[in-house]
Amino acid sequence: MPGLNKAAFFNSSYLCQNTFTLVYTFLKKLLRITTVPISLDKLLGKQLSFMNQYYEVTAVSADASELARVAMKYGVKHHHVEMTREISPVKDILAVIKLFRYLRKEKPEIVHSHTPKAGIVGMMAAWLAGVPNRFHTVAGLPLMEATGTKRKILNQVESLTYRFATKVYPNSYGLKEIILEQKFCSPEKLKVLGQGSSNGIDTSHFMVEQISINEREQLRTALEISSHDFLFIFVGRLVGDKGINELVQAFKQLQTVENGKNPKLLLVGPLETELDPLLPQSLREIETNNAILNVGYQDDVRPYFAIADALVFPSYREGFPNVVLQAGAMELPAIVSDINGCNEIIINGENGLIIPAKNVDELKDAMLKLIKNKELYNKLKKNARLRIVENYEQSVVWQAILDEYRKVENNV
Repeated sequence: MPGLNKAAFFNSSYLCQNTFTLVYTFLKKLLRITTVPISLDKLLGKQLSFMNQYYEVTAVSADASELARVAMKYGVKHHHVEMTREISPVKDILAVIKLFRYLRKEKPEIVHSHTPKAGIVGMMAAWLAGVPNRFHTVAGLPLMEATGTKRKILNQVESLTYRFATKVYPNSYGLKEIILEQKFCSPEKLKVLGQGSSNGIDTSHFMVEQISINEREQLRTALEISSHDFLFIFVGRLVGDKGINELVQAFKQLQTVENGKNPKLLLVGPLETELDPLLPQSLREIETNNAILNVGYQDDVRPYFAIADALVFPSYREGFPNVVLQAGAMELPAIVSDINGCNEIIINGENGLIIPAKNVDELKDAMLKLIKNKELYNKLKKNARLRIVENYEQSVVWQAILDEYRKVENNV
């Protein structure tokens, strides 16, 4: 080491600081890329910190200020590339060029993308830059609800994403089957890790005991929820393909037939008005129905799960929904649509109820059943957390992803 004398070298503080620098310098580089930073935060979260022990992790996403906040939260580097979830060829090409230039300079060992737009931008740029290991996780297929020209475009984008990737990880077995049916890529390129999920769940974090009885009572009081109320909860984006229009309609019908427990519906999540907005009549019902409580986006959803009686999640499409995992870990039975991911986490009649998607009557009947049938409700509630702990513990999922990274390093 030129210019370094022995006294300085053996100084303990110097050693501590510079040993860390040397070790960090020799870590191979890993990029995790999502379209928007909230996906890094909510879909990956502490997984970023975990991987940063083994790689020099850089988080890549849009919205520079929010990306910086998320990266600081988990102690990783970050690089801003502006992206949009809408179909926008010019903006997408500019994003590919910007990311390509960054990758050529950084030369990462692995680029791992999540979410559709980050997938095509990340995989194309990584392929052009000669990144040897290009991984893409599929956590849902928005194209399944598209039709006509839009569907054709999204199909092509999905196929291109998989073509540029060296490995594709559907986060549920149902998604894997859909990808094969659509012939987006060869079976050899696909792999579901463990029992599914992109991130698993920290069951020590999502547990009812983490929320004190006093905190629960305060929240119930603030929301004017009494002991006679049966509280259904939905957590997620308030958009059409999450089944919110059907949920609002089913709940309105439920109110007219249930004369015992007073049903209430708690909506936790952002209202999106640009992509897939709710019907005007649904918005009016949410605003005017005193039994529908809309609290918007919440950074910590656990207190809301802790005061609820059941999750209702009538989505049209999912990958492997974290919300259903979280609710189960918080001991809530769930009513879910019969779609991939949901019907893998929930076993009908064991830890929840499965209904057809887009069916108001079936949804209303399932909600009524949970209110009326106390024996069934208690059985579902008893099994809810057990299934999540046994199959989807976060540490197991993280280790499975790390093992995939190490395989390519060792050319396995």
